[in-house]
Amino acid sequence: MAGGGLAVPTPGSTVALATALAALTLFYLGGMYLNDACDAIIDARERTDRPIPRGEVSRRTVTQLAILMLSLGAALLFAISLPAGLAGLALVATVVAYDLWHKRITWAPLLMGGCRLLTYVAAALALTVGVLGHESALLGWGALGLFCHVVGLTYAARQEAYDRLGAAWPLLVLAVPAVVGLAFVLASPETSPLALGLWLGYLVWGGRCLLWLRRRASGDVPRAVVGLIAAISLYDATLMAALGAPVMALLALLAFGATLALQRLAAGT
Repeated sequence: MAGGGLAVPTPGSTVALATALAALTLFYLGGMYLNDACDAIIDARERTDRPIPRGEVSRRTVTQLAILMLSLGAALLFAISLPAGLAGLALVATVVAYDLWHKRITWAPLLMGGCRLLTYVAAALALTVGVLGHESALLGWGALGLFCHVVGLTYAARQEAYDRLGAAWPLLVLAVPAVVGLAFVLASPETSPLALGLWLGYLVWGGRCLLWLRRRASGDVPRAVVGLIAAISLYDATLMAALGAPVMALLALLAFGATLALQRLAAGT
């Protein structure tokens, strides 16, 4: 506590956790807003139901809100620590690069995967004084699995506007998070039924999404993409349970269900 009773976020504190959650939420929302602003011209031709083409909000307003959210998110992480703030800046740079160039470069899925990878790094630096040794290795492997999951789903999402999928071999990258998740489950001191069950759930759900992509009937590609987006929570839940955080794992499982439910009200992409 300092400055007349105001809580100062420090690594490991509850305030730091709340601050990091707020920052990462702002990054996510800011990235989505900026994506809509950058895609406004293309959406005017291909997705006229989007808010900007429909005239519900101006492109300039959306851009300004995006900049505000991304800046505030970075500022919140700097309030925790310099390393966390620098990770936040790296995340902002990756988000901006993806939004500006994702329609122009074939390797854009790597940028989106980098965005998700950096959320693990930023959170770790915000909540720990230092990530060294065994913890650093766990962070790296977990982040790699998330990176590969998002690279795979982003590749599929690039074909969503055409409701078809080109070459299927890039989706092999989705095997990496499955292997990483299993490694976490098997390496835990006592392989818990919860961790194993969540990993199996991730495997089954991911397989279902891949079957949609393989079938390629009308609507299958968008259905698979939003399903893989929801599966991020299953992957997170698996790692949490394997690392001995069952309550957090169950919250992540609830997030999976909530994502699927909310996708019925608003498009997932």
